[in-house]
Amino acid sequence: MVNTTQKAEIDKIYKILETIPDPEIPVINVLELGIVRDVDFADGQYVITITPTYSGCPAMEMIEVNIKAGLQENGIDNFTVKTTLTPAWTTDWITDEAKVKLKEYGIAPPVEKTSDTSWILNEEKTVPCPQCDSTNTKLLSQFGSTACKALYKCNDCLEPFDYFKCH
Repeated sequence: MVNTTQKAEIDKIYKILETIPDPEIPVINVLELGIVRDVDFADGQYVITITPTYSGCPAMEMIEVNIKAGLQENGIDNFTVKTTLTPAWTTDWITDEAKVKLKEYGIAPPVEKTSDTSWILNEEKTVPCPQCDSTNTKLLSQFGSTACKALYKCNDCLEPFDYFKCH
């Protein structure tokens, strides 16, 4: 059970985490992306638990470094960053605010929930273009600029764009 002082420090940590951007998508922070699972106080230190967007995500090391630097720059030294793989991260954890930011940045946010199986069944998915909102789009590649994104092209404005895949 955390006391009042620890609760205030946890609130401060959450505020700091709001300033830590995702290194691959700098317009959203690690809280909005949903990879911060918990901040707690245990065994005399603060524990920040994070979950990668997928196993082997190359950005996780940089995210951990940035979290540590952000906390230390704000006078918090008694902490550990713990990575957990369970439960597995899902695009359902991306906040609605982050989805708006993704679209404004030119990345189509997830259009389905985690239960989306269209990619397994090789079904066409309607992904609106983040530039012109057209649904006349086509999948070019299952992999875009990163493994968690697919590459699409808008047939109306002719712009290519990344789509943040559901998982």
